[in-house]
Amino acid sequence: MPGVLASLTIAMAAKFLSEHYGGPVMLFALLLGMAFHFLSEEGRCTDGIELSSSQILRIGVALLGARIGIDQVMALGWYPVALVFGSILATILAGLCLARVLGLNKYLGLLTSGAVAICGASAAMAIASALPKHSGLERDTIFTVVGVTTLSTLAMITYPIIISSIGLDHTQVGIFLGATIHDVAQVVGAGYMVSEETGDVATLTKLLRVAMLIPLVLSLVISARLRHAPSEGHTPLPWFLFGFVAVFALCNLATLPAYFTTTLVDISRWCLVTAIAALGMKTSLGKLAAIGHKAIFLIVGETLFLAILVLIVMKFTA
Repeated sequence: MPGVLASLTIAMAAKFLSEHYGGPVMLFALLLGMAFHFLSEEGRCTDGIELSSSQILRIGVALLGARIGIDQVMALGWYPVALVFGSILATILAGLCLARVLGLNKYLGLLTSGAVAICGASAAMAIASALPKHSGLERDTIFTVVGVTTLSTLAMITYPIIISSIGLDHTQVGIFLGATIHDVAQVVGAGYMVSEETGDVATLTKLLRVAMLIPLVLSLVISARLRHAPSEGHTPLPWFLFGFVAVFALCNLATLPAYFTTTLVDISRWCLVTAIAALGMKTSLGKLAAIGHKAIFLIVGETLFLAILVLIVMKFTA
């Protein structure tokens, strides 16, 4: 409870600043949260901050289905699906090749590229659970989680600024943000910093990427068993993806009172702002100082590869 209350308090402060000074509430929540990073390191708040940045985040994303209409999905068409599938495959292959060139373990290349290509820290944990156990797996997983979270936070702040100068419309910006930023929370934050329409499109595009986690992890599990290296533990499934689909179907196929849908949207917004505040409190740029430069180059290279690839494809196919 202390950690959840701390996250909620920062979210309320961010909301106050946004309403009185006109800035994006997600960015205020992130920056204020980073100022209270010490609360996430030890003490009574750690469990609540972890809960806010994971479970409350997933609840918020699942409830986002209430604000997206079926006409918006139809308007996106096949293009985002093809873009997401192609970029994920290309990023994973590029990560494996780059890891080999740098002389790094192929499993580190698969772990980092999968996390970059699909859904950040959640993908890293899921992929790690499906990889054969080896001495450096835990270290590589921690590095990947820290790396993708940090890069995703930086992308949340910088991508909307950079992409706004290229001349894309709100839908195209949403597709770019959803197809390139690693973690769901940062995609949502970056999208709604630009506009409501951009946030909706970015969320849909991102959830297309998250959906690819299931076949990837299943293929890794099957591959490990075929190689006589069965993985241990269970594979966490992205339940919030199914929640999003369920809420989306309920609000679009059933006749519901307007206030019901509005209430779900409001709850979703508060959950997401609270989760962003918690993610800010968990963000520690100082942890990267102890990581090898080759591994940092690997994950940064994969991130840039994905962003440049998506941008080039969008410019030539728009």
